[in-house]
Amino acid sequence: MTIQDKLKELDLTLPEVSTPGGSYTSVNIRDKIVYVAIQFPIDSGTYLYQGRLGGTLNTENGYKAMQLCALNVLAQIENKVGFDNILGLNHFDAYYQAANGWDDAPTSVNGASDLFVKVLGNKGTHSRAIFGVDTLPRDFSVGITCTFTLV
Repeated sequence: MTIQDKLKELDLTLPEVSTPGGSYTSVNIRDKIVYVAIQFPIDSGTYLYQGRLGGTLNTENGYKAMQLCALNVLAQIENKVGFDNILGLNHFDAYYQAANGWDDAPTSVNGASDLFVKVLGNKGTHSRAIFGVDTLPRDFSVGITCTFTLV
């Protein structure tokens, strides 16, 4: 089953590819490593899941926001590299902004982890790191950066 078929089976649609908000490229390839710049919960130009986890947003919102970030990563990969050229996901860094006292980041970040494994299968197995930050651009609650290896 292709990745596109898997997305259809899961009733998922890749969002439109977003453009960088600064002087950088959204996908950078060095040798056989693909670096994907931070992707936020944007659905085809619409900003979603803005605010702080544990404040205006709950853990489930964080999970869904992370899923959307992962879909944006996949949209970048398909658009700039092509799914057929990917050996697999290596690692991703997850960033979140939260209200004081909220401590459920691993559960929210599972939104991205679960999506990558469901869509990519064994190619989606990865390591990850989670960082709480004071602010993210446009008041996004979460964002992720990823590295992939090319075949």
